[in-house]
Amino acid sequence: MENKINYYKKSLQILDEIQKSPAKPKLLLHACCGPCSTYPLKFLCEYFDVTIFFNNSNIYPADEYYRRLDELKKFLGYFEHDFGHHVEVVEVPYDNETYMKDLEPYKDQPEGQTRCFICYEKRLNQAYEYADSHGFDYVTTVMTISRFKNAQKLNEIGQKLSEKFKNTKYFLSDFKKAGGMEEARQMRIHYDLYNQQYCGCKYSYENCLTILKK
Repeated sequence: MENKINYYKKSLQILDEIQKSPAKPKLLLHACCGPCSTYPLKFLCEYFDVTIFFNNSNIYPADEYYRRLDELKKFLGYFEHDFGHHVEVVEVPYDNETYMKDLEPYKDQPEGQTRCFICYEKRLNQAYEYADSHGFDYVTTVMTISRFKNAQKLNEIGQKLSEKFKNTKYFLSDFKKAGGMEEARQMRIHYDLYNQQYCGCKYSYENCLTILKK
């Protein structure tokens, strides 16, 4: 069996180093939706000046994309009121048709394989490009909060990209650990956030419809 790295423990080690600095570093946080942003924001904002990067042209259909974006913005209002952290959102124009060209060759794969890994890397690479060119100290993603996302692969991709972009570090994470997933669930319920039933792309959407019809 492949040995898994404890990325939650590694995130705490990074935070120990960060706390030695008098100023909060700037972190660009890729976010896919409101529910997945709940606990990660609570965890990160104590240590970082966080900006959210919403670049999710994988989401299908367009109405779903804008619903998730609106729900994220709604949550950020609650978050600022209750936790005192103002978080800006950088929005990347939605372009599902162009985005999906790289994923289409893998359309018949089940979720959690090559298609998903390409999708992770496309979005993280775009976030890294923005972070590196806009003076951010760190970049990471909320996606490790989900039990359906491969945290090992996400962190591997982040570390690989950190070799390409020299000015910005990748913040290793596994937000679901140490009760994070349950806290995210409780926050989603508390704030009555829309909880989508599929990951986002056309293929996961179609699979979801098939399951619901059974």
